Amino acid sequence: MTRRGHGEGSVYRRADGRWEAALQLEGLRRRWVGRTRTEVAQQLSAAQHAHERGAPMSGPRQTFARFWADWLPGMRTLLRPRTWTRYEELGRVHLVPALGRLPVARIGPSHVRAMHEGMLAAGLSPSTAHHAHMVLHRAPAEAVRWGLVARNAAGLVTAPRMAEHRMPTLSGEQAQALLEAAQGDRFGAIYALAISTGMRQGELLALHWRDVDLQGGSLGVTGTLQRGKGTLTIAEPKTPRSRRKVAMAPQAVDALRRHRQAQIADRLAAGPAWQDWDLVFANEVGAPVNRDRLIARSFNPLLARAGLPRIRFHDLRHTAATLLLAQGVHPKIASEMLGHANIAVTLDRYSHVTETMQQGAARAMGELLSRPRPSA
Repeated sequence: MTRRGHGEGSVYRRADGRWEAALQLEGLRRRWVGRTRTEVAQQLSAAQHAHERGAPMSGPRQTFARFWADWLPGMRTLLRPRTWTRYEELGRVHLVPALGRLPVARIGPSHVRAMHEGMLAAGLSPSTAHHAHMVLHRAPAEAVRWGLVARNAAGLVTAPRMAEHRMPTLSGEQAQALLEAAQGDRFGAIYALAISTGMRQGELLALHWRDVDLQGGSLGVTGTLQRGKGTLTIAEPKTPRSRRKVAMAPQAVDALRRHRQAQIADRLAAGPAWQDWDLVFANEVGAPVNRDRLIARSFNPLLARAGLPRIRFHDLRHTAATLLLAQGVHPKIASEMLGHANIAVTLDRYSHVTETMQQGAARAMGELLSRPRPSA
C-alpha cells in the first residue's frame, strides 16, 4: 500500500464496530467517530475543505475564546464596519467571558441558556441578550462548517425575546416646527428629506447630485456613508431593497434647490481646496459630513430652538413612516419608500399605526354598508 499524503486523512472501522476518520495537519491530529462510514467521511471532507479556505486546524479541546479569536478577523471583510464593531464588542464583553474557557465542541444548550440568564440577571436588556445570541448563532455555524463541532448549540435554544417599545416620533405639527426652525440652517434640506422620505442618515449623507432629479422630483438611493477607523467611505446600501428610487415632496425639492445655491457659494469660497465628491450634503470643502458634528452642531440645537424633545436623527425616519401610514399611504408604498426588506417589516414595526388605520377602515366600511339603498 502507498503511504497517504499529508492532509489526505484516513477512514477505517474500529474494533467496536464504529467508524473513525483521522486527519493530521499543522502538527495536530483530529479524529471523528460515528456509526457509519459516510458520516465520518463527510466530517473529514468538511475539515479538509475548511482548511483549504484558511480555517484553523484545531484540536477537539480548542476553547471558544481561541475559536472566536480565529473567526472574528475573517468576518471583517464580510460585515459592515459598524456591524463588525458590534460583533467585536458583544464577543469581548459577553460571549468570551461566559463561554471562552469551554471547549467549543462541548458547548451545549445549557451553556447558552446560562449565558442568557447571566446577562439578564446583570440588568442587561433582553435586546442586548438577543443580539448576543444572534452573533453566537452565527459563529458556531461556521465552526460546524469547519468540522470543529457537530452541531450549533445556539440553534437549539430560543433567543431572548426583544423588548417591544414604540419609537419616539414627531407629530405633524412638530415636524412642521422643526422644518421652520431649520430654514436658513446649513443642513435645512437634510431634515426636509429625512421627514418627507424616511431616508436613513447614512443614505442622506451619501446622496450624490447625479442621483437627484429636481425637475422630476425624485432621487435615487445608491449608497450609504460608513465610518471606519478614522475614515469615511461610501458603501453599498444596507440591503438590496435599500437601493431604490424615491419621490420627493415639493417642500423637499424647494429646500434642495436653495441648498444647491448655497453649496455653489461654498465651492467658490473654498477654491482649490474644494473636494469634488459630488455630495449633496458636504462640509465646507465638499468632503463627507461627520455624523457626530451634524448632530451636535445642527440637529440638537434645532430641536431646542423649535421647543421639541431630544430625539435621535434616526427617529426622523420613524416619524416619516408614521406620518405616511397615518395619512393613508398604502403600506406597500411606504415600505418601498423606506427601503424595508419587505412589507411585513413595515407592518410589524409600525403596528401601532396600522391599528388606527384598521379603525378608520372599519368606520369607512360601516358608512358604506349604512348608505340607503337606491330605490328600484
